[in-house]
Amino acid sequence: MSDAWTQLVARALFPLHERLKGHASVARRRALEASQWWPRERLQSYQLERLRAFIEHLAQRVPYYRETFMQRGLRAQDVLTLADLARFPFLTKAAIRANTEKLRAEGAGPLKRYNTGGSSGEPLIFFMGKDRIAHDVAAKWRATRWWGVDIGDRELVVWGSPVELGTQDRLRGLRDRLFRSELLPAFEMSQANLDRFVERIRTVRPAMLFGYPSSLSLIAAHAEKRGERLDGLGIRVAFVTSERLYDHQRAAIERVFGCRVANGYGGRDAGFIAHECPAGGLHISAEDILVEIVDANGAVVPPGSAGEIVVTHLATADFPFLRYRTGDIGVLSGAACACGRGLPLLAEVQGRSTDFVVAADGTVMHGLALIYVVRDLPGIERFKIVQESLDRTRVLLVPGHGYTSDTAERIRAGLCERLGAGVSVDVEAVSEIPAEQSGKYRYVASRVAPVPQ
Repeated sequence: MSDAWTQLVARALFPLHERLKGHASVARRRALEASQWWPRERLQSYQLERLRAFIEHLAQRVPYYRETFMQRGLRAQDVLTLADLARFPFLTKAAIRANTEKLRAEGAGPLKRYNTGGSSGEPLIFFMGKDRIAHDVAAKWRATRWWGVDIGDRELVVWGSPVELGTQDRLRGLRDRLFRSELLPAFEMSQANLDRFVERIRTVRPAMLFGYPSSLSLIAAHAEKRGERLDGLGIRVAFVTSERLYDHQRAAIERVFGCRVANGYGGRDAGFIAHECPAGGLHISAEDILVEIVDANGAVVPPGSAGEIVVTHLATADFPFLRYRTGDIGVLSGAACACGRGLPLLAEVQGRSTDFVVAADGTVMHGLALIYVVRDLPGIERFKIVQESLDRTRVLLVPGHGYTSDTAERIRAGLCERLGAGVSVDVEAVSEIPAEQSGKYRYVASRVAPVPQ
């Protein structure tokens, strides 16, 4: 049950904040909380109507698409079913970089510049209009309320994005204090900072946590190692996003903090794509976002098949994302969720294409195949596996209690068993493993992995 301050924030202060910024987030959230219960057929009809209007707008107002559609003979009136979306070209990061100005809609209002964290390469610069921002805020807000918490409940955010960390001015600080949200920087997971994070969680006693699964699980492991009990603080839910959530991370977070974990999938570029409900379904924000799964040749594959996640965000009229290739690998589900919502489901998000590795014989496997070799060995505090090439892989590890000279040999043997006997495996003991530029921690990174088929 939310307290009086949370109700004041959720019902008055935050709506005022959004109205002053010109965002229709409140009205949009209310609409989403109604449409989430629509039957699948009604939702698909609504999606088709919005898709046709979106494509018509692009043809008329966005120079890049006006030229592209004309060259290819594509028209909005030819979109008769949602499957017709596959007739339109993909949008790639390279295309955005090459056509940034031509992707701005003519007559668009003020646009805000954004960029991705660049953890998998060069950061992507793009723009958002107020409508897109309002829709993204509303989608996240709706999902937050699924878990019995709301804006205004005490929240600790473990995050590392330069955007968030670079805008801590007095106005933002005042806003965060009013909304009872506090940021803990995830860039530096030193022992001293982990001690500080645990103590801050104890002091604040938040209703919810929000952050990278790697960061929250590191805090959980640190507290558990020191015998610190954090499961009686009243934490109701831990929201995680921006990385693949591994089973052992979910288990550690739930065990140490005494709360459920709510997985989320999305990105700064593609939007808030999917959110987990208490019944366990990873629901796509389908009123605004269409998700396709495509194979290595770009062909759409049916539910149950893995492939690259392609996103069309219908609230991006000012700077459109039409069939945007995310580089992430996932699987759509054809099932319905036990919660009763009509929103379609992602069966799983397997990670980025760089989270997959390739054996010397060409076999593609998820990085989990290597992670399990290292993770279960004693005496390893943290690690990162980097596949430099088909014939060379590096393992960076922070040794802890129980680490012996035999550990490196066991790692080499285990990785060679999976990658190939002739693969060179270099094991390097280091004092720390730095976060990515975005603040995330990655267990596996491959410079050779293709999109799996």
